[in-house]
Amino acid sequence: MSTPVFWIVIPAAGVGSRMGADKPKQYLELAGRTVIERTLDCFLGHPRIAGIVVAISADDPFWPVLECAADPRIVRAPGGRERVDSVRSALDLLLPSAAPADWVLVHDAARPLLAGDDLQRLIDALQDDPVGGILATPARDTMKRVDGSGAIDCTVDRSTLWHALTPQMFRFGLLRECLARAAEAGWTLTDEASAIEAAGMHPRVVEGRADNLKITRPEDMLYAQWLLSQRT
Repeated sequence: MSTPVFWIVIPAAGVGSRMGADKPKQYLELAGRTVIERTLDCFLGHPRIAGIVVAISADDPFWPVLECAADPRIVRAPGGRERVDSVRSALDLLLPSAAPADWVLVHDAARPLLAGDDLQRLIDALQDDPVGGILATPARDTMKRVDGSGAIDCTVDRSTLWHALTPQMFRFGLLRECLARAAEAGWTLTDEASAIEAAGMHPRVVEGRADNLKITRPEDMLYAQWLLSQRT
């Protein structure tokens, strides 16, 4: 039996409407480079990564002009309407190359600050796990459940709550099967772990750094720039 290898999938077909920018957030400039270029850099130097699939919208005018678009280690897949559609498209593209037992790490295109130590910790912790899991951070703030009118319903015990991050790492065959099953059932998924959970399995959490920031709003860019400045 061959040793499983590791593939990266980056869904990057979103428009990032909450940023209010003139282009999708993954193409905004972050300290001299685009967000997605910095995201890709998190993986390109890792010796165990066999390849990267980036799911891009068919009419995306920004990706083709980036230098990384010509990198032979990166393959473009058709992006979908929703994140899960883009992930499934990327997995379909990998089908001729990836074995069922290979690992797939799905990572947000707008999460450019993944630390190398976190990536290695995730791989080391899960490479022999039967299910897989995700990077996450424990909830630090007091958590409130709010009703439909915007009023606090109750305070939630935060001791068992974690913030889900990416990458999320699962076997290629298992993830593809669970995502297909979720699509057939019409389930709404916000991450890959949700599909695994819906199939009755229990992904593990691997604690990661809280500065693995997902850029969503304009103020996130300022924070990301500051975080980058602290790493150099």
